[in-house]
Amino acid sequence: MSVRKGAPALLSAGTLCAALLLTGCANGAPSAPAASGGPAVTSPHAAGDSRPEGAPSRAAGEAASSLASAAVPVPRIPGIGPATHARVPDGTTQALVVTGATADDNTSTATLYERSPGGAWTAAAGPWPAHNALKGWTADHRAGDLRTPIGVFRIGDTGGRLPDPGARFPYDQDQEFAISGTGFSGEPLEGSFDHVIAIDYNRVPGRTPLDKERPLGAGKGGGVWIHVDHGGPTQACVALEREALRELIRALDPAAEPVVVMGPAPALAR
Repeated sequence: MSVRKGAPALLSAGTLCAALLLTGCANGAPSAPAASGGPAVTSPHAAGDSRPEGAPSRAAGEAASSLASAAVPVPRIPGIGPATHARVPDGTTQALVVTGATADDNTSTATLYERSPGGAWTAAAGPWPAHNALKGWTADHRAGDLRTPIGVFRIGDTGGRLPDPGARFPYDQDQEFAISGTGFSGEPLEGSFDHVIAIDYNRVPGRTPLDKERPLGAGKGGGVWIHVDHGGPTQACVALEREALRELIRALDPAAEPVVVMGPAPALAR
């Protein structure tokens, strides 16, 4: 198998916009007779107001100052809360969001978002139907628990049994990606690893997805990939339909420092 150098490991999402319009109205004071019997003079100021004519009221000035100093909301990926968003690296401009309804769901939806130079995140591809692990999700993944890890992880290293469909990341074509047998629903697994994307959970980034080194130890599991959907839940991976996966592989750009943000919706919304 090939071994390659690549991106750094895991570093750890709806745009909020506000526009406020302040409108000031000043009521003039009552007319006062002229000192020498001349015409009445209408003053635009209330009694005791020493401000020059045309100056804003104190309340209006304080409101404007408050607006000027208010924090500008940080744009986030739709459905992603502040705690999860904080784990997305500053340099990342591509994020694949994979989310299920509850922690025990093994069906999910995947959408690729991209961030514009202005900071807004918009859907660039998908949504695509997906499968995750048989028993759903976990924030403390263990080998054999049949749950998919929750979190924000870098992605990029690719490979598969079939030729490169046009990846911009390194692609390792290897017959070791061949698989046989049946899944949890009795469906054939053949072809599931025709194309894969490695998720940087307990792995050394920059290497073929086949690499078996586990920095956190074997007990924390590993080999968590995005692979071809075989029509049922997985051991721990995320599975997309074949053409969706091929589209994703072609879309991922090393310069965008892509990540996958994955887990049940309530967890990602935190």
